[in-house]
Amino acid sequence: MLRKLILITTLVFTMAANASEPPAIFTAEKKADFEATYQSVYKSLEENKFFVVFEPDIGASVARFGKNWDNYNQNKIERIKSMVFCNGWYANKVSNVDPKFLALCPLRLTMTHKQGVTSVLFVRPDFVAKGSKAEAVAKEITQGVIEAIEQGMR
Repeated sequence: MLRKLILITTLVFTMAANASEPPAIFTAEKKADFEATYQSVYKSLEENKFFVVFEPDIGASVARFGKNWDNYNQNKIERIKSMVFCNGWYANKVSNVDPKFLALCPLRLTMTHKQGVTSVLFVRPDFVAKGSKAEAVAKEITQGVIEAIEQGMR
């Protein structure tokens, strides 16, 4: 019984300690047209020197298989599209402090649309790099991308 109590107490303490940390995935939502919002976020990224190099239309790709899957699009997401982007200056900076974190490059975000709401989803590099030599650079990158997303969502 004591062992279970210690385990539960440790789990609750760990969850409480992490509750103040930002989530691994930054999310922004706006009740707005998908295409207009997508273009606005794209433009904002580029204005903030995060250059879009690839734009996969995930929703269109997955839809091709929809008729073959019993569980296709159960959440009824209407659009899923990503932007793959990079800032060469930050790529160089990350490679100088910890080359393993070049795995973050290129960066990406995914935008979805459902029932009139467009969402942006971005895995936070600072969450991935926590405790590493690349943490400080990852924080700069995270802040810059989130600022660009927020500007594009206005």
